[in-house]
Amino acid sequence: METRNSLLAEIELLNTTQFNGKHEANSWSIAQVCHHLVLVEESSIKAIAWGLKQGDAQKTERKNVQHIADRSNKIIAPKIVEPAEDLFTVQQIMDLLNVSRKKLITFLDTIEDKSILSEKSVKHPALGELPLDQWIEQIYLHEQRHIEQIKEIKGALESTSNTL
Repeated sequence: METRNSLLAEIELLNTTQFNGKHEANSWSIAQVCHHLVLVEESSIKAIAWGLKQGDAQKTERKNVQHIADRSNKIIAPKIVEPAEDLFTVQQIMDLLNVSRKKLITFLDTIEDKSILSEKSVKHPALGELPLDQWIEQIYLHEQRHIEQIKEIKGALESTSNTL
C-alpha cells in the first residue's frame, strides 16, 4: 500500500500537459507509465490464476526479484503490457489503478491456502520461471521502478519547460 500511495502522490497534482507530455519522442509519458502499471497488475493476476490452475505443481527456486526495481537494468515491456498512445487524465489513471488494485486484492482473497503460491510457478517475461508469491512481490517492486521513472520524466519535463 505504501508503494501505491507514493505513486499516487507523484501524479495527483500533475496537470494534463505534464501527465501526457513526453520529454523524448520515443519515450513514455507519465500517463503511459501509469497505464503500463495497470496492465502489468492485471496481467500478473492472469498469470497467477493460470499458475494456480496448473495441475502439476512446479516448484521453482526463488529469485532475487529486487533487481526489477533497479532502473539501470533496462527491460523492454512485452507487447501485452505496452501502454496505449491515448491521452489520459490523472483521474482516469487513478481510477484504473484503484480498480486494478481492488481486482488484485479480491483475487488474492479468494486463495484459501496461500502456501500454494510458493509451490507453483509461471514464467515471467523479465525474470524467468517465478514462484507465484514472487509474482505478487514483483508488482510492488516494478511499481517502485516506475515511480523513479516518473520522477525522472517530471525532472526532464521541468528542465525542458524552463529552457523555453
